[in-house]
Amino acid sequence: MSDSNSDNNSDKRKQSEKSPGSLVSGWLARGKAALSKKSSQVNRQSGCQSGQLPSSQKVDAFLQKADQTRAVAAVREKQPAGRLIFALDATASREATWDQASQLQAEMFLAVQNLDAGQHQLAVQLCYFKGYAGFYRTDWFRDSAPLLKVMGKMRCEAGITKIERVLSHIQTETRKNKVQAAVYIGDCMEENPDRLIQKAGELRLLGVPLFIFQEGAEPSAKSCFQRMADVSGGAYASFDNSSADQLRDLLKAVAIYAGGGLSALQQFSQIAHPAVARLSHQLGGKS
Repeated sequence: MSDSNSDNNSDKRKQSEKSPGSLVSGWLARGKAALSKKSSQVNRQSGCQSGQLPSSQKVDAFLQKADQTRAVAAVREKQPAGRLIFALDATASREATWDQASQLQAEMFLAVQNLDAGQHQLAVQLCYFKGYAGFYRTDWFRDSAPLLKVMGKMRCEAGITKIERVLSHIQTETRKNKVQAAVYIGDCMEENPDRLIQKAGELRLLGVPLFIFQEGAEPSAKSCFQRMADVSGGAYASFDNSSADQLRDLLKAVAIYAGGGLSALQQFSQIAHPAVARLSHQLGGKS
């Protein structure tokens, strides 16, 4: 076999060893060059009409626009979702209203669907305590179904409150990845109030407002909860068994705030329960 044939075979082997990506890239480059050359010949023969781009420039402009579109899509894909922690007291005193809380959870996700399409996303983590040592948390979800499944399996259990543990958990999560807001729903408080207020103040330094919704109006808990919400930059409201609509709108309001900020909350307050307007006013005075 001649040296010439040997060289040709070697070149073919090298060509076959190229990766599919490099072959495609080469094909695209050759195709673009050929198209540009053809366009230049046509333009020289016919001349470009005033105000029109030569065909080769049109190709370049099209490719540039495609690159920009892909870049914008990539940025949107990487935008972080608004993150909301939803914390619950699951001790025995709340057993009577547990089913209601489970149903209202879904309303939070439905609320953000009414915001500007695609601009606001909400990821929610559920955490709760029950018994004397139990503290639990879920993964972060953007769909209500997994959370509702968890809540459907939960059962209240006699024990003590662990609100400080909740606040420490919120701090830990937001140091990993920014948490926009946190909700706490409970009825009583069996811990050192000064410690809880201090921890709530630390949340303010991290930029995490705390929304506390108290079931009932137990005096010592109410005093502590109001102070915690205030020092965190958040808001407080109370509810009872007859105020399902109020709690539903309050939870929606927090979801909207976490996903769209104060302006979105203020818009929602115009059509929601009056308690939402009070919530919005509390936040507006702290902005």
